[in-house]
Amino acid sequence: MSEDELVEALRPGTKGPDWVRAPEDLGRFGLGLKTASFSQCRRLTLLSKPRGGVVSHWSWDLDHVAQTDRWELVQLSPPPELIGQLAAQESGTVVLWEALDRLTARTSRDNTHHLDAFLKAAAGVKEHLSMVFHRFLSDGRVKIRVNDRPLEAWDPFLTGEDATQPLAEETLAEGCVGVKGFVLPHVSKLSPPQHTAAAGPRGWNAQQGFYVYRNERLLVAGDWLGLYRKEEHYKLARIRVDLPASLDQEWQIDIKKSVARPPTTLRPNLQRIADDVRQRAVAVYRHRGKVMQRSLSGTFTAVWIEKLKHGKRFYVINREHPLVQRLLADPDRISQPALLRLIEETVPVPLIALNETEKPDVQARPFEGSAPGELTSALRIVWESLRQHLTEAEARRELHFIEPFNDYPELIAAL
Repeated sequence: MSEDELVEALRPGTKGPDWVRAPEDLGRFGLGLKTASFSQCRRLTLLSKPRGGVVSHWSWDLDHVAQTDRWELVQLSPPPELIGQLAAQESGTVVLWEALDRLTARTSRDNTHHLDAFLKAAAGVKEHLSMVFHRFLSDGRVKIRVNDRPLEAWDPFLTGEDATQPLAEETLAEGCVGVKGFVLPHVSKLSPPQHTAAAGPRGWNAQQGFYVYRNERLLVAGDWLGLYRKEEHYKLARIRVDLPASLDQEWQIDIKKSVARPPTTLRPNLQRIADDVRQRAVAVYRHRGKVMQRSLSGTFTAVWIEKLKHGKRFYVINREHPLVQRLLADPDRISQPALLRLIEETVPVPLIALNETEKPDVQARPFEGSAPGELTSALRIVWESLRQHLTEAEARRELHFIEPFNDYPELIAAL
């Protein structure tokens, strides 16, 4: 920038929100540089050199403003090495923060707790930058370094993974808005480091939903925009929404560029697209066994089977499983610890969690809907076992703490 352009850039609200900006311009209100800087420091210095020109610099100093009661730029002396580095470039701009009064106020670099807090904040900045500008970083348009280390892009859609399911992109609002859904891979398809990285700064559950971009800069990172609530079994669903700068007002883009609200006319289409992506995300969990069955071209034999009886859902051990069949045919020849381990290792936790979240009132109580006498028979077997080493009163008391008999005190009382 020339000196005149630099001074204009330091003006709060240099351009109104109705100003027609260039298509690739990431700005809107002309407030970001100043408000972001004043939120962290008391002195902001802007240095810039245009092609074929010289380095110029001006500063905002809040201490000067407080002393003089006048909002005026001052020309302080930035570090000479900074001017020298910029002068050696063909062109460029430096934003210098001094007198940081928020992050490092009343802290000491020799204090371990203060240093840990600072490093944690720095790590948060790295995560934020790699997420917000990931599309610029991934194709090399922008290079960002933190403490002189290159920043890597965080791709919320795992576009480089074979198991990611990208959906066809749709255009809305007369071709101005692009919407593309992605269903991320199941945890079994990712290595532990990949799974941890893909979770994002806020974790798998929090990062589901729409990702709204303005000129490819991320504004909203994982939100259902008031259409749904976040639930565990939809955490693999992520949807990219691309907006041009011309739709800022319609989408109610705020000054911080961290909030976006879709216009009413677009909400039905966004919900339609989201419904499709969400159902596909659920299917990754629900049909995992079926996919394996198709890939092996055989009959898939599960240890556990989901059943419905009288509108209630419950889970039973598959009597057709080879190990279970062997136990039923010849109990003496089967390794009971091996069978117990098999049962423990194959509890269908994802399916149970999914069903419980979708329809919690459909889950059956233990022995609910069973034939009369089944529970009583099981209760008497345990009762007789306890009576071998406990008194009647002690055995009865013990049953009140054993699942599932603790839910049936009337049967215990009738023993």
